[in-house]
Amino acid sequence: MDKIALIVGASGISGNNLARELLSNGWETYGITRSSDTLLPGLKNIKADLLDPSSLEVALKDVKPTHVFFTAWMRKDTEAENIKVNGALVRNLLQVLSPKKSVEHVALVTGLKHYLGPFEAYAQEGFLPETPVREEHPRLAIDNFYYTQEDEVFEAAERDGFTWSVHRSHTVIGKAVGNLMNMGTTLAVYASICKETGKPFTWPGSAAQWNGISDVTDARILAKQFVWAATTPEAKNEAFNIVNGDVFRWSWLWKQLAEYFGVEYQGYEENNSSLEEIMQGDEAVWKEIAAKYNLAESELSRLASPWHSDLDLGRPIEVMTDMSKSRKLGFTEYQDTRDSFFDLFDQLKKENIITA
Repeated sequence: MDKIALIVGASGISGNNLARELLSNGWETYGITRSSDTLLPGLKNIKADLLDPSSLEVALKDVKPTHVFFTAWMRKDTEAENIKVNGALVRNLLQVLSPKKSVEHVALVTGLKHYLGPFEAYAQEGFLPETPVREEHPRLAIDNFYYTQEDEVFEAAERDGFTWSVHRSHTVIGKAVGNLMNMGTTLAVYASICKETGKPFTWPGSAAQWNGISDVTDARILAKQFVWAATTPEAKNEAFNIVNGDVFRWSWLWKQLAEYFGVEYQGYEENNSSLEEIMQGDEAVWKEIAAKYNLAESELSRLASPWHSDLDLGRPIEVMTDMSKSRKLGFTEYQDTRDSFFDLFDQLKKENIITA
């Protein structure tokens, strides 16, 4: 039977790369977003409000997906609001699809906040797991919208008889404009500002992150694991960590990033400023840079999310991710992290988003 994919969030980092992977493998692929089209040859765009079931019913009237991939979420001011809204995104879509009896598999991407706690208690005392983090690590005794989304998928799977997979990524590196969690582009924009102003590329995080071992998730390898789990019987009804497969220290990688942009760097210093503090007021600077070089995007807030990068770079412990579970089941894809960043930077330059 033909595979028909429906991607929630096809315009984002994870969803866009997944769409490319599915299309390259011959899947009929739909991308659902609230308002914008995703310009990708072969992708069928659907516009609907996932918080409005009637909107979904109309938009999906003639669509019978075999596979559903959740790659989007909405950020609210409190975790209670995150739980209410992001749980509803999953629940509403699966309820609308339920009468169609077409869904065979549902995949959900979450992240290491599963182990480190939600935004309100992120990597704080009492919520620090043993590392490397492993899938069998129990849920924390605190509300977390990732847990709610998982439970919505589990409940619908029991009701409708489809299989599921959960993909817990670390920081996702890939291109997206207007994304809430976007370290790769954020650092590229920050480095571009440093280059233009002559300021050093200054480490904004903790000593533990500067000196400790870390890893990240290339959006392309996340996409490959999505497809692998959706098509491998042994991977059904399981949660998997997903990272590149290598490890690094920021004290090494920060220098590599600085060299790529041809800027001086400054490493960890006690009582250093956060990236959000460092980039405060840079909106006007970026507008000037964008005008000078005729860049495609002049709004800094559409490109950079320093608050999110600060969450990752400021953690009080080193964080690395165990990949044994999926490796044992046959997922062997690997990605060099340095290339994840450099490939992204090359793409941003090619698309005239940052300076050459």
